[in-house]
Amino acid sequence: MVTLRPSIMSASLGRAWLHDFDAKAHQASKHGFEGIEIFYEDLEHLAKRLTSKETPDGEDILQAARHVHETCTREKLEIIGLQPFLFYEGLVDRSQHARLIEKIHLWFRIAKELQTTIIQIPANFLPADQVTTDINVIVEDLRQLADLGLKESPPIRFVYENLCWSTVNDTWDSAWDVVKRVDRSNFGICLDTFNIAGRVWADPTSPTGKTPNADADLEASLQKMIQEVELEKVFYIQFVDAERLAVPLDETHPFHVPGQPPRMSWSRNARTFAYETDRGAYLPVEKVAKAIIDGLGYQGWVSLELFSRTMAEEGEQVPYEHAKRGMASWKKFQERVQSN
Repeated sequence: MVTLRPSIMSASLGRAWLHDFDAKAHQASKHGFEGIEIFYEDLEHLAKRLTSKETPDGEDILQAARHVHETCTREKLEIIGLQPFLFYEGLVDRSQHARLIEKIHLWFRIAKELQTTIIQIPANFLPADQVTTDINVIVEDLRQLADLGLKESPPIRFVYENLCWSTVNDTWDSAWDVVKRVDRSNFGICLDTFNIAGRVWADPTSPTGKTPNADADLEASLQKMIQEVELEKVFYIQFVDAERLAVPLDETHPFHVPGQPPRMSWSRNARTFAYETDRGAYLPVEKVAKAIIDGLGYQGWVSLELFSRTMAEEGEQVPYEHAKRGMASWKKFQERVQSN
């Protein structure tokens, strides 16, 4: 029997500035989730509420982290990680790199207050003129973080994730290449069904919603993953889908944001939980997940990381609805995994 544990990201349950964190945690627990990823935005907005400050400082964020840990303990939710440590690796502006090295020390303290050992780093998606393509610089930047994390007690682990719109490392295999090159025991990868399928198989700017050779390219990509990825470096996985847009995401689309990559606009507005065909879910995310679980032999946390315009709806029912939808998706996935 494969051991998988359901988790959800705090932001998947509603926007921080609209929906109370304690209410979101309660709904996650009530609906059967065992773990939760903490989104930094939740800490920031909670700190504003707790201190009545418009711009909370580091100590305020730490106070919010303590509150979050107490809440999750009460709700019997394990905090599996803190994210996202944004716009870090490969910066052309090295002074900004130095500022982020200072910032990571605060994040180490936050992780300790949350009693988690994982910090997630999404592959940089700043504009191309702000990020180098020099793989050696990217790797050395991330190795620097990993080495700092190893000095912590307990050591901090970093999980690197390609986003399907990242500036340089937008595929799982380019992110995996970075992980191999960093070559540190505390530096691994997050494999996300949306970001994998959303890059190699899907294209929101296409009338078909797919890339030209979608099925063949995905099959080749997953076979490569099974052959190359080292299981011990997969720190956790994320399982979520997205809707096929009625019309291509071009400059006239309601989701279009000038200067924003189309896949990012799509991600921010139109993710769904897996199997929500009534909401337009269409990615082959089950196939991706099974390649990770059956092909690689993955066991552990499966996080349902949702971004969607539905999270910005107002009302106390929003966390309830998202938790309910997420658990329905998870239960169906469990059934599908066990039946095959």
